[in-house]
Amino acid sequence: MTTTLERPGVVADAAPATVELRQSKLLVTARRVLSSAPRIGTTLSIGLGGLVSLAPGLLPRTPGAQAILTALLIVLALAAAGLGRIALRHWTIDLNSRFPRARRPLSGLVALLIAGAAAHAGHWQNALRAAMGTPPIGADYWVRCAFTAGALVLACVGLARGMGWALRRLGLARSVALTVVAAIAGYLVLVPGFVGWRQSTYAAANAVVDSTLVRPVSFTRSGSAESAVSWGSLGAEGRKFVSGAAEGPVRVYVGMNSAPDLDSRVALAIRELERSGGFARSNIVIAVPTGSGWIDANAMTGFAQRFGADAAVVGLQYSYAPSWVTFVFGRDEATAAARALFAAVERRSAELGGAHRLFVYGQSLGAYGGSAVFADAADQDRRTCAALWAGPPAGQVHRPGATVLANSSDPVVHWSPSLLWRAPELSGTRVDAPVPQWLPLLAFVQTTADLLAALDAPAGHGHRYGTDQGSALGSC
Repeated sequence: MTTTLERPGVVADAAPATVELRQSKLLVTARRVLSSAPRIGTTLSIGLGGLVSLAPGLLPRTPGAQAILTALLIVLALAAAGLGRIALRHWTIDLNSRFPRARRPLSGLVALLIAGAAAHAGHWQNALRAAMGTPPIGADYWVRCAFTAGALVLACVGLARGMGWALRRLGLARSVALTVVAAIAGYLVLVPGFVGWRQSTYAAANAVVDSTLVRPVSFTRSGSAESAVSWGSLGAEGRKFVSGAAEGPVRVYVGMNSAPDLDSRVALAIRELERSGGFARSNIVIAVPTGSGWIDANAMTGFAQRFGADAAVVGLQYSYAPSWVTFVFGRDEATAAARALFAAVERRSAELGGAHRLFVYGQSLGAYGGSAVFADAADQDRRTCAALWAGPPAGQVHRPGATVLANSSDPVVHWSPSLLWRAPELSGTRVDAPVPQWLPLLAFVQTTADLLAALDAPAGHGHRYGTDQGSALGSC
């Protein structure tokens, strides 16, 4: 009986202990939740990448472009933080253990800073769009940016962790061996394969025949029935250049496929000038194309306004890759082609009495190639009647004596490695939109991102210029 009476007492004594145990577990869980904020390095990386990506740029940006830039910078910052964490472990330094209470306040501070930067970036984007006559952005812009950037960052982090797990499973020796093999294979197989694929892509684009273009019938155009340059060999940009109404200047163009090498292409251009009556005109314009062989149609309209029919414009294709690819990997091709063509025209003009007025025009990489023809500004003035450079790469042309067209919103005009530590030289540029204050590193990152959309700006902004490319050409 006594035993029976004692059992309820035992249960009653155990109940408080059970409650305490549950409370203890809840407290531990709560502490884990409270300490579940991202690590200090992760928070700083997200904050740094986000803030840099939201700094003011030169051109309006689509939600996708902004998201890609933000994700790329955050992933790079996270990678740097990971390397820094490894280095600190070597010195037995753990910031999260040393400052355990800083994680949540730091996360909140970074979130506030990014929200403020996004608000300022939205104001700046709308200022650019107002100056360029495009619709403003709304709240949905930032929703799409955040969603896309978050998905890209998570995908990259997941891929990195998966690779890390695989390397740990393989062990140090196997991981190093596999990395070396992959690097050699990439260098010997993947890189040449990628380069070949891109070259074939550019070549295919150059060969595309636009069915809306009409083959010229006038003898004053290359590609006509009388021309030694076939319609098919002109390339996509060459066909655009010579197509259209027969009025205005003579148009001579020689494509990459029109002759086997540079010397023979230059000789063909001279024969075309003679055949088409180009040397019978008083004014000859050597138009240096961009990397893909493009000569802006606005410039041709300007030349017609400037000279009427008393002019010949000659262009020589030296590449069919985009200008930025040629600028990085093949600038020598642009300068060699421009020098060879100008020297040949100059020499033939002298043989015919030297009565022709010689002009040089180039946009973007074409401006770089055209300016490289001359040793300096004095040589340029001595050998030409006038020169015009539209959207020239920063610091790459002889400005004295030349007409320079440069929009302040054109990233090509700003971009240079020196932008990392020095403000760009913008004297002589036309201020067509708000110009962000130069800041070290930030200006370089933003300008580099804007290069990809330089030709997507509205007319008269970014890397897009008008008929003044021809009509503003100087006089002798």
